[in-house]
Parts: sequence; C-alpha cells; structure tokens
Amino acid sequence: MADRTVECVFCRIVAGRGPSHRIAENAKALAILDIHPFSPGHTLVVSKRHVPFWHQLTGKEAADLFALAHRVARRLSKTFDPEFICLMARGRRIPHTHIFLVPTRAGDVLDRHFNGLEKVQEGSEELASLRDQASRESAVRRIKGRSKVEGRRSTVRKAKG
Repeated sequence: MADRTVECVFCRIVAGRGPSHRIAENAKALAILDIHPFSPGHTLVVSKRHVPFWHQLTGKEAADLFALAHRVARRLSKTFDPEFICLMARGRRIPHTHIFLVPTRAGDVLDRHFNGLEKVQEGSEELASLRDQASRESAVRRIKGRSKVEGRRSTVRKAKG
C-alpha cells in the first residue's frame, strides 16, 4: 500500500482493520458484500493494492481481480438465480479499484438505469458524431497507433443487409 495521510476504506478492509462481510479472496483481490446493495448478494471485488482504476493494475493484479469476479459471479448466479450478473468497474467516488457484481433481473432498479442509458447512447444528439463511420475509424487508428501490437492493420467489417 502506498503511504497516504488518510487510508481509504478499502485499504482498511483489505488489511483487516475495517468491518466487512468477506465472500472470497485470492492473492491480489478480495470480494465483500456492498454496504449499499442494489440487490441481494451485491458484491464488490477490490484490488488488494491501492490503485485508483482497474486499468492501472499490473497484468497479474487484473487477472486475479477478474478471475475472482468470475468465480464469485458464478456463485451469485447459483445462489440468487438472477437473469444475469451485472459487472461494473469503478473507482471515481472511492479511488480504489473495485468491481460491482450485481445480481440483476429485468425491470429492477439497475436494469431500468441501464435501459435509460442505452436510450441516451442510441438517441442523443450530443453523442451523434461518435456514431458515424469516420469517427469510429478515427478511434480505431488512434487506439491501434498507441498499442504495443505492431504489424496489424485496422479492419472495418460492414454489416450485411
């Protein structure tokens, strides 16, 4: 853990100095019940090392984080029989990598929220320019230009129809 004047809530939990309902853990991650759940079984999978965002983890840390999330999601699915397990990676409000695993059913609060977001994503004038072909081709070029994988060309597959 990095030195900080105020230790974060997840760092305290990982260190065993904060209250939690532990579900599972592995070498680099810990799964706990969320104290403000969207549904029964709502679980957080947190990195054992204090890192604000999941994409800043090492490869091993990310692999362990998502392996534990997968293992716990399968348990949640068997236990609560939801339609699916929603997965979200966060870090904005509490700057310590954590993944939400939320057992979800059609029409519940999270499903309604994402249905609303999809309407914005698909119909917003503010986002319209991002949907056009040129914008997506530009994004592919930018992403691949910065990747460490060389010798691969961007391919654009057009839908048949």
